[in-house]
Amino acid sequence: MISAKKNKSEARKRIVWSVAGSDCSGLAGQVADIRAIEALGAHPCMITTAVTAQNSKKVVAINPLSEEQITAQFNALKDDLPADAIKVGLLPSKDSIEALKEFLKEYEGKIIVDPVMVSSSGKQLMDDEAQSLFKTLFDRIDLLTPNIPELELLTGRKVNKLEDIEFAVDDILSAGIKAVLVKGGHTDEDFCADYFCDDNGSFWLRSERQHRDNTRGTGCVLAASIATAWALNHSLIDAIVIGKMQINQAIENGYRVGLGKGPLKPLSWPSKQRYMPKLSDHYQDKDYSFPDCGVEEIGLYPVVDSVGWIERLLKLGVTTIQLRVKDLAADVVEEEIVKSIQIAEKYKARLFINDYWQLAIKHKAYGVHLGQEDLDNADLEAISKAGLRLGISTHCYYEVARAHAIKPSYMACGPVYHTESKQMPWIPHGIENLSYWVNTMDEYPWVAIGGIDLGRLTEVARTKVSGVAMISAITQAEEPEQITLQMMQQLSNRI
Repeated sequence: MISAKKNKSEARKRIVWSVAGSDCSGLAGQVADIRAIEALGAHPCMITTAVTAQNSKKVVAINPLSEEQITAQFNALKDDLPADAIKVGLLPSKDSIEALKEFLKEYEGKIIVDPVMVSSSGKQLMDDEAQSLFKTLFDRIDLLTPNIPELELLTGRKVNKLEDIEFAVDDILSAGIKAVLVKGGHTDEDFCADYFCDDNGSFWLRSERQHRDNTRGTGCVLAASIATAWALNHSLIDAIVIGKMQINQAIENGYRVGLGKGPLKPLSWPSKQRYMPKLSDHYQDKDYSFPDCGVEEIGLYPVVDSVGWIERLLKLGVTTIQLRVKDLAADVVEEEIVKSIQIAEKYKARLFINDYWQLAIKHKAYGVHLGQEDLDNADLEAISKAGLRLGISTHCYYEVARAHAIKPSYMACGPVYHTESKQMPWIPHGIENLSYWVNTMDEYPWVAIGGIDLGRLTEVARTKVSGVAMISAITQAEEPEQITLQMMQQLSNRI
């Protein structure tokens, strides 16, 4: 499910704990965590592990709290304000690690650890004994978020090239940690690329580097944002994309105080396309180029399974249509595609072929529509070189970030409502989340799909989607022609 905001129906706000050090300057540590957690709509609770004396130029002193003092904080919160997720930062001493280990014996929730080991000014923040004990926490960490220097410290590997990152991450995963996100902010590239890996796979998240001075607390804000999005019931990979969006927003809005670097400023739920990272299997983006769909709105967009339906609907004035054929012999599929392309050309309509991209290229279709699973095997470069338009289905933040890296001709958002046309694991988006995507990723035309009928069409159209895809509302109607004409008229009258 793509959830733009917290679930308003919940009686209790989600709670995220920050287990970290205080920062008297208000630039990093728990103050940064609080800003990030509140910006995404959750309630922050603090477990302080150390009182630090620092300013915008340097860390002056680290004053670790005792195991007893830290344990008292865990005990005070665990029954009254239980955590939906925990973000762990500075663990400066043996006492802080022992207190956390003891608490984790009874806590089974989500744990994200940002391993704060050395300050940007070079001061050691975690003493030698704590560093040696830190690995005893590995089997309880759901996500570790090291930067490159921290990755080197944790693994003893020097990271000089991309393969070194992957090998080092493999070492950490084999030690018991469930997932790793390596932050790429310490490179000299014009972009920032973060590497994620768990037992299910890996990917890179890229954003243009913002050359700004006020960047204190980046690791804190990122980890706290991921923890918060995860606490709000997003999947971990969606939470990582949201965290990346939040850090991009926060860097953009950082401000100057003191003589050195100022802090980041997370404002609210990120809702600008420039904050969305590009997600791919590769460190470097492949530069695809797909034509747009023209100045005319996509409009009513029937999705049908035969050439018969293509002819039947295009003669009514439908201008965009998709052929989605399943479970047919290869020669029959090709024949359906060829005839459909001929009919679409006759009516000067925009015909998208679902899935069968090779045949779409061969017979010069207008465009191709691919689901997320189809992207794994499709030759996107071939589709691009053939000059075909490309539409991509999306259902969540991860998939939008993946589609954004490809730069398709349009994106589809669904299911908007519950649908019986296709088995889907996602909770319906509803109008609020559909509107969020139309407004956030506003350089793309959006197509709404899933559970939309004549009675729901007006509120869907008000989101300013470019197109509305229909399957059963047309193909299973008693009078398909009449309902199609009514829908076309309703869309033409949109506000």
